[in-house]
Amino acid sequence: LSLTRFVFEKTAELAAELGLTDEPGRWLLLSKELPAYSLEADGALKFAPELPYRTSHRHFSHLMAIHPLGLLDWHNEADRPVISRSLALLDSVGPSQWCGYSWAWLANLRARARDGEGAREALRIFASSFVSPNSFHLNGDQSGKGYSSFSYDPFTLEGNFASAAGLLEMLLQSHGGIVRVFPAIPDDWQQECSFRNLRSEGAFLISAEYGKNIKIIAEQGGQLILAVPPGDWYALGKRSNIGVKDGIWKCNLEKGERVMLVTKG
Repeated sequence: LSLTRFVFEKTAELAAELGLTDEPGRWLLLSKELPAYSLEADGALKFAPELPYRTSHRHFSHLMAIHPLGLLDWHNEADRPVISRSLALLDSVGPSQWCGYSWAWLANLRARARDGEGAREALRIFASSFVSPNSFHLNGDQSGKGYSSFSYDPFTLEGNFASAAGLLEMLLQSHGGIVRVFPAIPDDWQQECSFRNLRSEGAFLISAEYGKNIKIIAEQGGQLILAVPPGDWYALGKRSNIGVKDGIWKCNLEKGERVMLVTKG
């Protein structure tokens, strides 16, 4: 259901980009004909109307609408209870049948829920208990600490990829038309955290130092809607007349343009 809804919505988006004016409405109409997500009484996601999440499993396919598809977004008030209760149910059922990539996936889910501490802990467990000294993800819990009932050691690369993605989700997110800088980092990372040249949707290269500066390169040009961390931010140079309002900096950038935002003091 999530994948089908995603395909219809993105097909409408692509049709609009291509100037196929008659198509977007048709695809969106098809999307609206799909049934709603199956939910528990408290709002947590199910696999299907008659299949609740009650047994630990390594795949979180019922949570795909949260990550990676982003159809349920923490920044939409109506979606927030569904996300938080779905993650709470995941915790209550427990990780007995998880593999290492389940923990890496959890880091991505926690980051989408703006839970930096939870994302870091999931990545810590992945790295300390499911990864060998040569950096290979080995699927089962190699530490014996009970993070999974599996202790086998087949190498599967998706765990490493998902772990890297989880870290990036903590530093930069760009789903839903808004680029968010440091959306899900633990409080103690605020003392010293930075990244360079992460590419957001819209082909913007972003570099940032927490509480100091945000650098933007517009590879193709277009509108950038940027959600910045707390602080008194302002732009330098030709964009200095465009301020940050309610934590959002919005600007139409030219192809190849470079912009820096800094904080006062």
